[in-house]
Amino acid sequence: MPSANKRVCDRGHTYYKSSDCPTCPICENERKPDRGFLSVLSAPARRALENNGITSLQTLSTYSEKEVLTFHGMGPSSIPKLKEALKDRGLSFKS
Repeated sequence: MPSANKRVCDRGHTYYKSSDCPTCPICENERKPDRGFLSVLSAPARRALENNGITSLQTLSTYSEKEVLTFHGMGPSSIPKLKEALKDRGLSFKS
C-alpha cells in the first residue's frame, strides 16, 4: 500500500491520504447528515446519490437497484440500507 501523503484542503484541514481521491475526510464528515436515509450510507455512496440528483427517497424510488449500482461510489452493501429506508416509507426500487 502506498504511503499516505499530507494534504491541506481549501478550508485549511490537514489530513493524510494514500489515494488520488481529492475529498477531504474532515469536510466530508462535517457535511454528513444527522438523520435521514443519507445518514446511514458511507461517504462514497452518499456522494454517488447526491451527484446523480438523488436526495430524497421519492426520487430514489424512480431508479432500479441495477441503475443505482452503476453510480460511481455506490457498492452492493448500500442496497440493503436503501431498501429498508424505502420500505419504511412504503416505497421500493423501480422494477
